Amino acid sequence: MVGKRHLKRPPRVGRSGQAEQATVPLYGFQPPVGTPYGLEVNTVEDFFAEHDDWPWNPPRPGRATFHYLILVTEGELLHDVDHVTRTVACGQWLWVRPGHAQCWHPPGAARGLFILFEPDVLTSDAARLLAPLTAHEAPAVLSPHPDDAAWLRQTALQLLDEHRALGRRRLDVHHALRRSLLESLLLRLASSPDVTPDGASAGGTGRRDTYARFVDALELHFRELHRAADYAGLLGCSVRTLSRAARDVTGKGVREVIDERRLLEARRLLRGGGWHARAVAVHLGFTDPANFGRFFRGHTGLTPAAFTARETRIGM
Repeated sequence: MVGKRHLKRPPRVGRSGQAEQATVPLYGFQPPVGTPYGLEVNTVEDFFAEHDDWPWNPPRPGRATFHYLILVTEGELLHDVDHVTRTVACGQWLWVRPGHAQCWHPPGAARGLFILFEPDVLTSDAARLLAPLTAHEAPAVLSPHPDDAAWLRQTALQLLDEHRALGRRRLDVHHALRRSLLESLLLRLASSPDVTPDGASAGGTGRRDTYARFVDALELHFRELHRAADYAGLLGCSVRTLSRAARDVTGKGVREVIDERRLLEARRLLRGGGWHARAVAVHLGFTDPANFGRFFRGHTGLTPAAFTARETRIGM
């Protein structure tokens, strides 16, 4: 059964400049004692039945360091991902990736299979092939091809059965079977029409790999590094090479990708984190809060204060 995750709250800077505690918790992966190797499988109904007071009563936003993957088999599930309420119908999959802001809704009549896993559960080969699906910007709701739907459901059920078979066979064999089933499921799910492959338009494996390494570096350093040259230096390539890779994969320039990641973090913190604009500006590496205000307004059409007020009214 899923255990309550430990909460790690990132620091924020208040008006006084001192570190304060953010209100959006970060959930680390901590399954019940005896669950091996960063992978846990359950059902939505059992998960909610065992945790009627967390984290949906009352609903509140949070983030996780691991993947949430849910197949809805009955009813309809509502779930907020990056402050947008997603409706997951029967036969669809919800994927919440590490770092996404999320908020649960009561499940109602929804039933389904619930898979949680840490990124390093995947082998390196599988992780490379699944890069378009595990990417931060990949779709939150997936609708598999009709020819794949039954196979995916059956594989998920087999994964659940193997997860519950702990003790029937050697632990290393048990985990190898779980990982094999998970990777098979994800690789088949990667062919869903919602997922944009990074192959045909990416101008070759080299550029795809360069962009993938850039995205990894961006996720680690977007708070303090804001120029294409910074990331080109980290990756050991030229700015021109990095720019071509970003343009081929996304159709966007490197600076645009960097700005989108900073803007996403700003929206998360202003909406659900209880942060003041000044603290967000410091957190994202702006030397002057006024510069942050111009940046935010230029991308959203709203000042940070107006955005927070609007989102607060919507959430009431």
